[in-house]
Amino acid sequence: MNILVVDDDPQVVNFLKRGLTHKGYAVVTASNGAEALAEARERQPDLVILDIMMPGIDGIEVSKRLRQAGDVPVLMLTAKDTVVDRVAGLDSGADDYLAKPFVFDELLARIRALLRRSQPAEGELLRFSDLSLNTAAREVTRGGKSIELTAQEFDLLELLMRHPRQVLKRNTISEKVWGYDFGGEYHVIEVYVGYLRSKLEAGGQPRLIHTVRGVGYVLKE
Repeated sequence: MNILVVDDDPQVVNFLKRGLTHKGYAVVTASNGAEALAEARERQPDLVILDIMMPGIDGIEVSKRLRQAGDVPVLMLTAKDTVVDRVAGLDSGADDYLAKPFVFDELLARIRALLRRSQPAEGELLRFSDLSLNTAAREVTRGGKSIELTAQEFDLLELLMRHPRQVLKRNTISEKVWGYDFGGEYHVIEVYVGYLRSKLEAGGQPRLIHTVRGVGYVLKE
């Protein structure tokens, strides 16, 4: 697996390159946004680890351009750690967000989770109402119309579709979709539910994902 590490701090880049190489990943690096985009075009990495604060083109803009160009998983790794920063990073198309300072083992776990989601596998077709989800092709349609989802939007919808009409608690969703403990940061789940609703309800389609206040979410008519 090839990983592109993008950060303007040489110490961070060297630390990540040594650690990831030791774990068996092939690592290429970039120190600014323009270089990152050029490396992504040339190398076609399997995953991008991306800082936000960089000279010239910042990480938010890089993430947007990467998402427009394809579906490579993007993990934001940055010192910016407010709710606004996290929402902006996820809104830009990033699949995950980890704040500095970080624990390397947690970073590895998130990398493995993102790479698993991006690998093709023998799958199945899930249906609910006029909604269809193909787990192998990672394709979603509603009323026959294709819906483009990010990796974590897809995983969240798949979880809901595997448990129709069942109320899923927020801690269950965080564990099943993100694979680690949010530490109570359930606003991130709310953000992703909002993303899904905006896409599934485009064109005036009726709501399928409902909030159960104080508990979690349920997929129902």
